[in-house]
Amino acid sequence: MAEHNDLGKWGEDVALAYLLDQGYRLLDRNWHQGHRDLDLIMQQDDTLVIVEVRTRRNNLFMDPEQTVDALKMLSLSKAANAYIRLHRISLNIRFDIVAITGTPSSDFTINHIEDAFYPPAIWR
Repeated sequence: MAEHNDLGKWGEDVALAYLLDQGYRLLDRNWHQGHRDLDLIMQQDDTLVIVEVRTRRNNLFMDPEQTVDALKMLSLSKAANAYIRLHRISLNIRFDIVAITGTPSSDFTINHIEDAFYPPAIWR
């Protein structure tokens, strides 16, 4: 597996452990619909939380959360819409980003951004 894939997997593991520790419940992980995917699908009380995990070794060029652009938001929204329809979910929905900066062999930080963005017009 490529080194960046190892870092991404580690970041997802860290994010999942963090969210579980915060009282979230895991519903699904790495769910795919075609070429779209959802990293973590969690539930917090009566809210379905779609979590995009971004992991970077450092933030020299930009913070990890800044890499979630409009195209990625649209892709996440479409995948979430498919997941919700497939599973007939009637919960509130929220899109979060968990940004991990660091590596397994160094210190790392976790930045959990709740309600990181609102879904594009596809939902309206």
